[in-house]
Amino acid sequence: MRTPLGVFLFIATLLLLDWYVFQAVRTVSQSSRYRVAVYVAYWLLTIASVVSFLLFVYTGSDYFPKKIRVYLFALVVGMFLAKMTAFTFLAIDDLRRLVQWFTTRVLYSNTQVPIKGGEGISRSVFFSWLGLAAGGTLFTTLLYGFGNKYKYQVKRVKLRFPHLPASFSGLKVVHISDIHCGSLMDHAAVAHGVEMVNREKPDLILFTGDLVNDVATELRDLRFVFNKLQAPMGVYSVLGNHDYGDYVYWPYQGISKVQNLENLKQIQREMGWRLLMNEHVVFERDGEKIALLGIENWSIKARFPRYGKMVAAYPGTENIPFKILMSHDPSHWEGEVQEKYPDIDLMLSGHTHGMQFGLEIPGFKWSPVQYVYRQWKGLYEFGKQKLYVNPGFGFIGYPGRVGILPEITVIELKKS
Repeated sequence: MRTPLGVFLFIATLLLLDWYVFQAVRTVSQSSRYRVAVYVAYWLLTIASVVSFLLFVYTGSDYFPKKIRVYLFALVVGMFLAKMTAFTFLAIDDLRRLVQWFTTRVLYSNTQVPIKGGEGISRSVFFSWLGLAAGGTLFTTLLYGFGNKYKYQVKRVKLRFPHLPASFSGLKVVHISDIHCGSLMDHAAVAHGVEMVNREKPDLILFTGDLVNDVATELRDLRFVFNKLQAPMGVYSVLGNHDYGDYVYWPYQGISKVQNLENLKQIQREMGWRLLMNEHVVFERDGEKIALLGIENWSIKARFPRYGKMVAAYPGTENIPFKILMSHDPSHWEGEVQEKYPDIDLMLSGHTHGMQFGLEIPGFKWSPVQYVYRQWKGLYEFGKQKLYVNPGFGFIGYPGRVGILPEITVIELKKS
């Protein structure tokens, strides 16, 4: 995208899209006395979007203050998505009119078919209003979502397992995921989220990856917030795809990729977290045991890294009756765990964020991410195995959430 040709093609696409949607704007405003003002405002916003895009491509991350850069990017993307939504409705109507024109002017050119004068294949006012309304609704919804990014919700889940040792029945586990420190700007709000976790008085806190967006320095100040997480059995974590720095040109700020990952590991140790790197730990109560396995990122999707090694984490747990697996990407469940490790009782994941956009009501949930991930939020079961996908504590890209709020999952394990 940084190549001149790539930038030119993208901007050309944006301008073609803007021109297409503008025809609908002209249609609905042709009888308004304010139509000239509407036209000017529309194209000024278009120019602002193009300029903002060029600034994002050709300037460094420090060119704007972080907060301004994030929201400008979100507004540009929001406008693009809104216009794509409008385009969908408008294109459907234009296709319908093209078929109508072809039918009446070509197939039945020698017959007397009444044609409404002046209509041709021009866009109908109705579909113009419908398309613009749909796009405007999406844009307004995304603006509303800005205010939801720190509205942490506590989700309580009771899970029953026949193999859970009786001495661990009632164990309270808090599961959080996808903190993305590089996106978090309101540290007071984040500290409140940490307090909400501690208020649950969990026995065990499990974090399933993506502590940062890209680099360990994102934790510079927030380490003193997340080191407040407390649980008698400890705080355990694994790495997510963003934690490796795979999306950065290295060296970055004089640090190599290898050193960055080591810095991230060291900071977690300083916070009192135990990072599991393709390994397991065993907990014991009254002579009974459960195992916690944690692996590096493992995804069935080709665009994400596969560093996880169950062959390293699993040995030594064969005879332990109950096992919890932390694995960042939920596609690992169907990709390997179900078939090769059927005695994993509970797997905890994150990664999807629920796309930070969707709808969830009792008995129904929907998000565009479900067309990419079969397991994307909440509880899933396969035989005696269970998977829980946390939609994330933080956010990335879009600085907001619509319908899918940040979640603190409180899981109570019970012996069935």
